[in-house]
Amino acid sequence: MVTVISGGQTGPDRAALEAAIATGTPYGGWCPKGGWAEDMPEPPGLLALYPNLRETPSDKPEQRTDWNVRDSDALLVLVGREGLGVSTGTERAVRHAVSSGKPVCVASVAEQEAGDRVRAFLRPFTGKPVCIAGPRESESPGLQAAALSKLQPVLAALIN
Repeated sequence: MVTVISGGQTGPDRAALEAAIATGTPYGGWCPKGGWAEDMPEPPGLLALYPNLRETPSDKPEQRTDWNVRDSDALLVLVGREGLGVSTGTERAVRHAVSSGKPVCVASVAEQEAGDRVRAFLRPFTGKPVCIAGPRESESPGLQAAALSKLQPVLAALIN
C-alpha cells in the first residue's frame, strides 16, 4: 500500500484523503496555515477532519503544493474533462515534480481506463509516499466525486 500525501483542497486532494480513510491507507501531507481550503477558510479548517495533516508556516497554498511534492516519491494528478490547464496550482505541482525528477501520471477520471492507469502507476510505490492532486472543485465541478470513485477501489485493491 502507498502512503497518500495530499493538501486536502477540494477536488482530487480531498478525494484522496477520503479514499485513504475509507480503505485504511496511511495518509499525511501539508495544508496551509490555519487548515485553509476553499470550503473551510477558518481555522482549524481541514485539521478538524484530517488530523494527520500538518500546517505549513505560510497560509499561501503554493507552499503546501511545493512541500507535498517535495515529500513524495511520485505525483498522481487526476483531472476532469477540462484537463490540467484549468488549475495553476496543479500545473505548479507537475512542474515541481518534473524538475525534481519524480514520476508523474496525469489521468482523466473521464476515461474508462483511468482506474487501471492509476493502479499501474501506484503499484511500484508500495510503502512509499505519493502525492495525489488535481484542480479544485471550483475549477472542475464534480471532479471530487469522480476522483473518489476511481481512487477508492484502486487503494482497496493495493491493500490486498
